[in-house]
Amino acid sequence: MSLSYAILATLADQACSGYELAKRFDGSVGHFWSASHQQIYRELNRLEDRQWITGEVIPQTGRPDKKCYHLTEMGKVEMAKWIAQPSKSSRTKEEILVKLFAGDLVEPEVLLAELRRYQQEHEQQLQHYQEIEQQHFAEPEQLSWGAKCQYLTLRQGIRYEVDVIAWCEEALSLLM
Repeated sequence: MSLSYAILATLADQACSGYELAKRFDGSVGHFWSASHQQIYRELNRLEDRQWITGEVIPQTGRPDKKCYHLTEMGKVEMAKWIAQPSKSSRTKEEILVKLFAGDLVEPEVLLAELRRYQQEHEQQLQHYQEIEQQHFAEPEQLSWGAKCQYLTLRQGIRYEVDVIAWCEEALSLLM
């Protein structure tokens, strides 16, 4: 997947400025597709050149004008074509797995400490996801189709974090 589609998915919900988009991206699609704000701004220019989005300059008093980006009909068509294509699985790149693979090169406590830190990081992310779930998706059955689709991305994130935490517990139990 390219960053283009992640940006289009974010704009499909609501038009916004580049700054607002970068913030919304971080709080939604950014949980499973990472991009720096600089990358996002560059891609916005490319998408505008392709006419998949359009930017409307909004004058502001006392500050620079802002540009509000909207998904165009052409952008919606391209997004629909992309959604209809088979998804590609991505390979996992996890540093912790490489560290474990070569774990006999360090004292056991070094690796155990790293596993504990890794587990804590995932416990914090799980808590964050669960807070989002409580705030925005308390009654999943009552959600619109679009909100249900977004909720399912959150559910996958929750399941992933639960699984990683369980794997950490298994790894720590085996190595201790």
